[in-house]
Amino acid sequence: MQLEDYFDFQGPDDIRIKGTRVGIETVLDDYLHQDKTAEYIQQTYPSLTLEQVYATILYYHRNQEQVQEYMADYIFYCHQSEKSFQSGPVTERLRNIYQELKTFPPEERLTVMHKIIEQHRAQLLSQEESQLEAPSDVT
Repeated sequence: MQLEDYFDFQGPDDIRIKGTRVGIETVLDDYLHQDKTAEYIQQTYPSLTLEQVYATILYYHRNQEQVQEYMADYIFYCHQSEKSFQSGPVTERLRNIYQELKTFPPEERLTVMHKIIEQHRAQLLSQEESQLEAPSDVT
């Protein structure tokens, strides 16, 4: 068996451990940046065998330059995804709701959340009615 047989190369930016949905970046982050042992990693991800974890580590050591580039691309992708997630209007609205809910005691938060949802529904309904009542420009 070749070392590459342990992996599914789904694309230049997506290498998975064969038979799982676990990317090599998951194992390598734990190994390289968290100083976790292969045994610890295998226990953390029970869908992986110890052999697969060691194969991933060996693949890294044999292809260090390419895998470091792969990991750098992965980290860049994560940062870009985080930025785009943080900047949307829906995310901003959810943050505002969360901040508002934190001002209430825990036992009142569910009731307040229901009120916020009802206010939002009423606002949407009002907008829909306004659009239906507006004269159309179709001639």
